[in-house]
Amino acid sequence: MQDFGDTAQGRAQLFTITDGRDHVARLTDYGARLVQLWTPGRGGAPADIVLGHDSVAGYLAPPRSYFGATCGRYANRIAGGRFTLDGLPVQLDRNEGANHLHGGAGGFDAQLWAVVDATGQGVTFTLHSPDGDMGYPAVLDVTARYEFVAPATLAITMTAHAKGGDTIVNMVNHAYFNLAGQGTGSIAPQLLQVAANSYLPVDKALIPTGDPRPVSGTTYDFRTPRPIGTTPYDHNLCLDPTSGPAVTAIDPASGRGLTLATNQPGVQLYTGASIPQGLRGKEGRSYGPLGGFTLESQIWPDAPNRPAFPQARLNPGETYRHEMRYRFFVQP
Repeated sequence: MQDFGDTAQGRAQLFTITDGRDHVARLTDYGARLVQLWTPGRGGAPADIVLGHDSVAGYLAPPRSYFGATCGRYANRIAGGRFTLDGLPVQLDRNEGANHLHGGAGGFDAQLWAVVDATGQGVTFTLHSPDGDMGYPAVLDVTARYEFVAPATLAITMTAHAKGGDTIVNMVNHAYFNLAGQGTGSIAPQLLQVAANSYLPVDKALIPTGDPRPVSGTTYDFRTPRPIGTTPYDHNLCLDPTSGPAVTAIDPASGRGLTLATNQPGVQLYTGASIPQGLRGKEGRSYGPLGGFTLESQIWPDAPNRPAFPQARLNPGETYRHEMRYRFFVQP
């Protein structure tokens, strides 16, 4: 554990975990976020494959990036910041124009979490969210655990329990990946495959406009591996039930690859269009649009206002559990 800098809530810390071989992750309690992720490429050359900052000051400075963060209570967007629960209207913080994004201005990414367990292989962060936090009803106690569960395999598990009433929960990890290495340039040539036969069309505010549509014949069709390209993506791909990986990504140049398995019904593919060109990242490297891609496994955006979508309701006595398992490999 080492100091990571000061926040208004206290001093942030940096934690290191490893698979005992050649994969290393560094995490901070500010936003329960992934700061570094080192994996080898072809020939054994290691690279840090996630975007981020060298100290907490970078995460506190505008613009808000969400690099590596745990986002909640409800990640992604809720139209108007409004929904109805048990017949009663709920108004959330509106922090993206008229809409609610990633839990609001004081969302989980902007909180200093407690650490209840830290070993060489895993760290568990906890957070208490009071009733009325960013407008959400009920008390919510949440955890986010990062753990190397096997060689080259990083598991991220998020849980939540409600007290004093019903609420909604949709937590995500907001890591930005660049398999060539953070700050090395565009992710356009990197290959992506997603087990999704449909996607959610959105309006200019990135709110879903209706029911899922087939990906066939569209730029959202990643059912077979293909380059990410330069199209700006910020869309939910509706995952098909599968016993295998939901997502596979490969950097042909370095051979670095990953798979993602999850228990969630969607994944938000975002290619960083809002990252300012020239944003200073780790090691003084320059970031910009297409500098990384996110794979935010999730319940679909605006689901509280869409009864036909998978739902995010959590009642007292129930457990919300979001599982992600990343496996890293090297393509010969």
